[in-house]
Amino acid sequence: MAHMATSHTHPSSFIPAGSRPWQTFAEESDRVRLTPAALEAVRNLAKAWSATGDEMAALMGVSSSTWDRIKAGAWSQALSQDQLTRASAIIGIFKGLHLLFADSMADRWIRLRNSGQLFGNRTPIETMIDGGIPVMIEVRRYVDALRGGL
Repeated sequence: MAHMATSHTHPSSFIPAGSRPWQTFAEESDRVRLTPAALEAVRNLAKAWSATGDEMAALMGVSSSTWDRIKAGAWSQALSQDQLTRASAIIGIFKGLHLLFADSMADRWIRLRNSGQLFGNRTPIETMIDGGIPVMIEVRRYVDALRGGL
């Protein structure tokens, strides 16, 4: 009996022709290339949101001392896959809010109690800190849906 070779299909083979492949941040070369822009954007949104160091450390999945180095521009490592996923989620939320609301409301929204099912009468920033990446992605979807992006 002939040996049947098993094939393992790469996830990118499921992408329709002409579409861009998913960005998974798995490749170190991508992380090295994307980290400087991601960190600049995250530092800017931290200021706009008046986020504390502890809040930003929790959102980014880093220690408070690492966030302090990131904030000061003194951190030269590439972000991990997890950290870039976190950065991507909160940058997307920031951008979506600014497309949806005037700047002052967009920046305050993250701190306003929300009675929606996702938030349970907590603020979006509290919800994201407590829920980690899965909830950060859900908050991004929520904001995209508010602006008709889904």
